[in-house]
Amino acid sequence: MNQFSKWLKLTSVITLLAGSISGFSESLTADAIVEKANLASYYAGKDGRSDARMKIVDAQGRTQLRQFVILRQDVIDGDDQNFLVVFSRPSDVSGTSFLVNKHPKADDDRWLYLPGLDLVKRISAGDKRTSFVGSHYYYEDVSGRPPSEDIHELTGQDDKFYQLKHRPKNPESVEFKYYTTKIDKETFLPMEIKYFDSSDHLIRSVEVQKVEVIQGFPTVIESKITDHKLNGYTLMQFAFMKYDLGVPESVFSERSLRNPPAQWLKRQ
Repeated sequence: MNQFSKWLKLTSVITLLAGSISGFSESLTADAIVEKANLASYYAGKDGRSDARMKIVDAQGRTQLRQFVILRQDVIDGDDQNFLVVFSRPSDVSGTSFLVNKHPKADDDRWLYLPGLDLVKRISAGDKRTSFVGSHYYYEDVSGRPPSEDIHELTGQDDKFYQLKHRPKNPESVEFKYYTTKIDKETFLPMEIKYFDSSDHLIRSVEVQKVEVIQGFPTVIESKITDHKLNGYTLMQFAFMKYDLGVPESVFSERSLRNPPAQWLKRQ
């Protein structure tokens, strides 16, 4: 075999290997993509703290603002989690707090504290897809929808995004027929989510508008949820985010609803 023939053979082998490697990298199943997206979106670090601000705009252009702090702790990575949300502004919601003990394999435990009534209200599983303190976010949006709730299908992809379609396993429990996502191939953050009704009309959408890398974790710091039926939207912005603070599990108890943990709410 002459040198040219050897070179052709070697080139062919390299090409085949490259194709195999490329094919392997693109062979993620829909379930695997969704699991990675779930981890990227909700499980960065072992815990986290962030200031947050919501701007709520209705169909007439009227605006409301909400300001609060979110604390999160992962009990088991990719599984049980705890969330505590404490509102500081405006004055009519100051002191309102929201606690979630998230259980992806069972119903979450959710409580809302209303300081004006000095009332701790338990939020039932049936209310998880209702408005969160008057915004276009739902209670379920705060802690995330477990991947096990839906059937996932990879419908396409390009150089930047995976495109998926998701159908609920229990259609009676939700207001949508299906939803679609565009998931960034590099960060695995869902950059766009669209919800459709039984007539295939777009009823709700989520758009990530800004991402930053914080402590090595790609992090959504601005997103927008639009209600296409009511023609309103909510803009959510995050600031002073920090991960791996060592927040103790005792912070995420019903006691913290009435007596928020000042040490962990302040900027670290």
